[in-house]
Amino acid sequence: MNEAKQFVTKLFQQYNISVSASTKPLLDKFLQDEQNKAAIGQILQSQRELMSRWKREEKVAAIVQQPVKVLNATVGKPYETLFDLSKLGWKEITNFQFEGLQELGLTYDQKSRQITGVPTQSGDYIIKFLFLLEGEDPGKEFHSKTIPFIINPDPKSLWKNIDSDRTDPHWKEDNIAVFVPINDRYLLASSRRGRSHANTGSFREDDFAFKDLQNGWSVIVVADGAGSAKFSRKGSALACNGIVDYFSQPEAAENMTTFDEVFSKYVSESSDEAQKALFRFVYNNLGKAAFDVHKGLASFAQDQNITLKDLSTTLAFTLFKKYDAGYALLSFGVGDCPMAVLYPDVSEVHLMNWIDVGEFSGGTRFITMAEIFQNEKFATRFGFKLVKDFSYLVLMSDGIYDPKFSVEANLTNIKKWQAFFNDLAGQNDDKIKVELSADNKQIKEQISQWMDFWSPGNHDDRTLVIVF
Repeated sequence: MNEAKQFVTKLFQQYNISVSASTKPLLDKFLQDEQNKAAIGQILQSQRELMSRWKREEKVAAIVQQPVKVLNATVGKPYETLFDLSKLGWKEITNFQFEGLQELGLTYDQKSRQITGVPTQSGDYIIKFLFLLEGEDPGKEFHSKTIPFIINPDPKSLWKNIDSDRTDPHWKEDNIAVFVPINDRYLLASSRRGRSHANTGSFREDDFAFKDLQNGWSVIVVADGAGSAKFSRKGSALACNGIVDYFSQPEAAENMTTFDEVFSKYVSESSDEAQKALFRFVYNNLGKAAFDVHKGLASFAQDQNITLKDLSTTLAFTLFKKYDAGYALLSFGVGDCPMAVLYPDVSEVHLMNWIDVGEFSGGTRFITMAEIFQNEKFATRFGFKLVKDFSYLVLMSDGIYDPKFSVEANLTNIKKWQAFFNDLAGQNDDKIKVELSADNKQIKEQISQWMDFWSPGNHDDRTLVIVF
């Protein structure tokens, strides 16, 4: 009665109708009339429904206009992002669905309140969020809100993979993987052309070589041709093969056999004199091998009428042989290709060479530089290590070292090496596993796939050699 009376009073005021004391009983009788009561009630109900519809429309408009951003996705990478209605302030929404997610490889999970999946295509898209508010008929047409959604392309897809020119006289395979027995172990090696070279159709500048020598020694070599050198791809190949050829010569092989006597004295005496004799042997024999490579490169440059600098390449090599006392490892390095021996079960690491970085020596050095052999630090480029046993012997180019170890100091950090081997074991973004087992029939395919890992800013050639 009060609501009806208030309505009629406002209505009278709107039409300039006044109610005097004498007409008040008439108004009361008017309001008591059943037909009038029904009419007033109907009007009031219509007003309430109208206001309710307005509030819904207002809320719908607010939801439709409210800016909503969802996390960008990337093609081929698992995606998940929270889409919580309560956090968006949309508690009035009781029924909703998405349109356009499935076409992109995504779905919405009501329980976790997440959009998840693996995007299948890149681009700028519009997702439709369809919804109904509380109190609306479930059969009613859904309101529609558009949400912008960006799926970035896979960074790898932006790089071209143009084959190098096979007719080039210094051509070599863009990607190569090898798995063979070596000494009493196995050698797994892979060298992969970097994306920066593949993108322009240029050549792989890294190289490696290895050989079991007849005197019980095995030699492994890794070289990284300088990116700025016109024929560095040939320089690295000549350097690697030059070291193998040098130690395959009868004279060099005979010299290496004399190591047995020097080593035996070193093991039995452990005197300063024995240590000095051993180091002199390493210095003389490995030094001659390195200088022989330098001369070979110089001779090739002269024959081809190019500069020695055009063949610029780093060089790192090791020789190892098993004795009763353990494995003797000899090493030499110029440039930034690390060599390391790990034992036992990757609990300890010994770095077999220091690498040329700006902080130590003013930048990367190459075996083509004559000053390498005249520098006072030349003797420090040689190394010797006797280990009872080892888990892994590893050589790599900076294409592996830079993304996986970042800085030189990490090469002596055993935790970094443990992380590296965990990475090889499948703990990486791509879940690619390399099973380091002699029985693994897919080991070459696995290492080739692993070598293609993505690392922003690291697109150089990659070479990795593991003896296990």
